[in-house]
Amino acid sequence: MNEYTDTKVRKLRRSKSDRMVAGVCGGIARLMGVDAALVRILLVGATLLGFGTGAVIYLACWLIIPEDT
Repeated sequence: MNEYTDTKVRKLRRSKSDRMVAGVCGGIARLMGVDAALVRILLVGATLLGFGTGAVIYLACWLIIPEDT
């Protein structure tokens, strides 16, 4: 048995249960192991300080990241 058989691949998926709009922040939070509120606060900060860049990134993630099954 080798050391890699016990590892589980975690994939980024939009959350169905922890969502406010599309579940992007909930999916990122689950992958990183942090609270979704923290990811949302960081996204709002990036949107305000980055002149809307956070919102553009969120929309791109909404289109690219598949939804959780």
